[in-house]
Amino acid sequence: MSRRVLLVEDEAPIRDMLSFVLEQSGFETIEAEDYDIAQQKLVEPYPDLILLDWMLPGGSGVQLAKSLKQHEFTRDIPVIMLTARGEEDDKIRGLDAGADDYITKPFSPKELVARIKAVMRRVTPTSNEQPIEFNGLKLEPISHRVMANDEALDMGPTEYKLLHFFMTHPERVYSREQLLDNVWGTNVYVEDRTVDVHIRRLRKAIGGQGHDAMIQTVRGAGYRFSTKL
Repeated sequence: MSRRVLLVEDEAPIRDMLSFVLEQSGFETIEAEDYDIAQQKLVEPYPDLILLDWMLPGGSGVQLAKSLKQHEFTRDIPVIMLTARGEEDDKIRGLDAGADDYITKPFSPKELVARIKAVMRRVTPTSNEQPIEFNGLKLEPISHRVMANDEALDMGPTEYKLLHFFMTHPERVYSREQLLDNVWGTNVYVEDRTVDVHIRRLRKAIGGQGHDAMIQTVRGAGYRFSTKL
């Protein structure tokens, strides 16, 4: 079955080009040209990924990304933002809004498809593994759940993958580059600062009962998962 991509882009020539590239690469494309139509398209069966332009009639892509993450049925759909805004602050705003990746226009069709496939790979739940637990923080790969002292935690798919990597590689320091290679993949175009954004989200997700202290910053080296404070 083809993976379904919701393409939200207001410029018809760009939308037609992207739709052609996606369909040539084996994706089923659903198109929306503005904010309101994009929301109308978010019905079952939900898309597997959303390509979301920053500037849209009726609202911004950032607003839509934030809205998606607030609803049970759409919060786990990965989002890649498409924009001409290349400044670092804008990229961080997009990632903070809930985007899983960020592509600055112009970009090549090959880069776009590579990023889509990479994001879809990393949000696919890990299976056939035993639960992992440290100090009451428990990750269950088969059910794709994270518990803190028997309380279910809510986190995005990238944060889950990052936590899974940390919990299966405790007490070791990993640089941002190493985390990108191991969690995002070696063939993905993602900036180092992306790691910091997702580390911040992960700490927030597990911080309710103090487990955020296990995600430790090692100055000048990177990050470490440790029960030793």
